[in-house]
Amino acid sequence: MDDTTHLTNDQSIKLFIQRDYSEGTGVKFQERFPSELQGRIDRDEFIGILRGINDIFADAEALSYKAFMENCCACLTGYLLLLCMSTHYEKCVKRAAEYIAEKNFNDLNRRGIFIIDPMEKGLRCIEVCISNVHR
Repeated sequence: MDDTTHLTNDQSIKLFIQRDYSEGTGVKFQERFPSELQGRIDRDEFIGILRGINDIFADAEALSYKAFMENCCACLTGYLLLLCMSTHYEKCVKRAAEYIAEKNFNDLNRRGIFIIDPMEKGLRCIEVCISNVHR
């Protein structure tokens, strides 16, 4: 399957950056540059954004002493602790959403590009919308 799938209409083009399962089932997206973005954004800049997203999700899934203790305490309290605090994974998901929003606002929107938070697609893909009006 191609790494991008196209859905077009009069106003925009939608590209989908698929998950990368080459290193297992952890959340990681393909670091490929869609040809439709040629001339709109620098290749290295776009791949840098994808790497930033991948790094945040790698941090979310990394084994650490903090995550171990968090899970032990949650288990000891019958998981009621999770009603009072956010887990490390939830904090990383929020950080990824903030990172994407910041990149959209500062770098991408003025170029007619908008990245949608992959949580909205169940972490299956990253949707990239390209505005035809902005050409």
